[in-house]
Amino acid sequence: MTAVTDIIVDGGPLTPSQVVEVAHRRARAIPGPGLVERMEPARGVVDAAVESDEVVYGITTGFGALASTHIGHEEARALQYNLIRSHAAGVGDPLPDELVRAILLRRARSLAQGHSGVRPVLVERLLEMLDRDILPVIPGQGSVGASADLTPFAHMALPLIGEGRVKVGGKVVAASEAGLEPVSLQAKEGLSLLNGTEGMAAMGVLGLHQARLLLIASDVACAMTIEAMMGSARPFREDIHRLRPHPGQIASARRIAALIDGSDIGASHQDDFDHAVQDAYSLRCAPQVHGAVADTLDHMEDVLSRELESVVDNPIVFPETGEVVSAGNFHGQPLAFVLDFATIAVSELGSISERRTDRLLDPARSRGLPAFLATDPGVQSGYMITQYLQAALVAENKVLSHPASVDTIPTSGNQEDHVSMGWGAGRKLLEVIENVRRVVAVELLCAAQGIEYRSPLLPAPGTAAVVGLIREHVPPLEEDRSLSDEIEAVAKLIGEGAIAAVADS
Repeated sequence: MTAVTDIIVDGGPLTPSQVVEVAHRRARAIPGPGLVERMEPARGVVDAAVESDEVVYGITTGFGALASTHIGHEEARALQYNLIRSHAAGVGDPLPDELVRAILLRRARSLAQGHSGVRPVLVERLLEMLDRDILPVIPGQGSVGASADLTPFAHMALPLIGEGRVKVGGKVVAASEAGLEPVSLQAKEGLSLLNGTEGMAAMGVLGLHQARLLLIASDVACAMTIEAMMGSARPFREDIHRLRPHPGQIASARRIAALIDGSDIGASHQDDFDHAVQDAYSLRCAPQVHGAVADTLDHMEDVLSRELESVVDNPIVFPETGEVVSAGNFHGQPLAFVLDFATIAVSELGSISERRTDRLLDPARSRGLPAFLATDPGVQSGYMITQYLQAALVAENKVLSHPASVDTIPTSGNQEDHVSMGWGAGRKLLEVIENVRRVVAVELLCAAQGIEYRSPLLPAPGTAAVVGLIREHVPPLEEDRSLSDEIEAVAKLIGEGAIAAVADS
């Protein structure tokens, strides 16, 4: 890997884009020079609390419903190990590598703020794991998103004490075999490794990045469908959208207009008002729908940006006053709400894309295109079944878009009696993004085929460039064949940002 830049972890805020760069191994995260000085004062407060044997949650007491159980000086360290081991009870498929890297980075930055009362060695070891790409194996299920993402973080923390499993070079091995020197935990350090919202936030940051690539690809797909359907360019005039100045709507309309500008296909009927007095909503209202998604993602970024500079531990150490205060900054409700909101918004990109594709494939509504874009309809089915796939994925997304954040199930003997379910909201967002990516990939494939049927009329330079990119990976459909790999290939172009790059150029 060739790093683009080094990102300094010293307790200062990180941006969503920095998290994405580290998650995808395009940048390194390294400890800042002032790390020790920033973290030592809070550690001193914790050490003093242990020595004085005063009652401080998580330091000289148990956890959750056991908060009233006193823990003696000799037991304070053993408590930290027991905490990590007991909470490592996750199940399900492991989290993807990119998400694990984002979590490691976020956890290191949070501890580095100097309000957790842990030693710098924890931050340094987390960053060492990142740098060497030694990734904890973290099961995907088990967090309720309120007392932090406790279960996932316990699996993240196990390798720090020489336990659990890690992924190295694509192979899963015992952490004891990865060449990591185990950390000898001290008071509060196990608890601080587990407390926080960084898992939910990491899902949000990576989801935001992917959703924005998908949003641009949706504008591209719409522009290509307009060309293939011989739709009107008039609804995308900027003066129309200035009258309803939602930023996302204006940006979407501007992008679609630019992509179809200079089209021979569009010029062939632009003065023919009988040709299309009004296109269907899925075409002419695309900026209003796509733009609303864009504005939702902007709101999500605002929340995530605040979270990326927040202290989310519990208890919080105030070194200036020597206080250790138990509060609730670990509660994931702000993230749960925006993760759910983003899931609903992204789901709509798939819903409207499926409607446009259905029109492309229906000879009664496609303005002269062959049925299902087949070269010999009847003998061949063409792209018929790809719309079935879209319908299945869109229906699945409707179920996944039910908000997780409206639910709560009390935990820890009813001490933790309201939880956010934000972890589940994040998992659903990432799943919906994958589904919609495939839905939009189908529209791109069908629109490219439809544009080619308009030959000898040429599409606009913008849409032509995207057709060219698609044809580098998928040939025209001249005879029926299995389309699964081709759909996945175009979905990959969306996820890697290739479609967005062509559109932006």
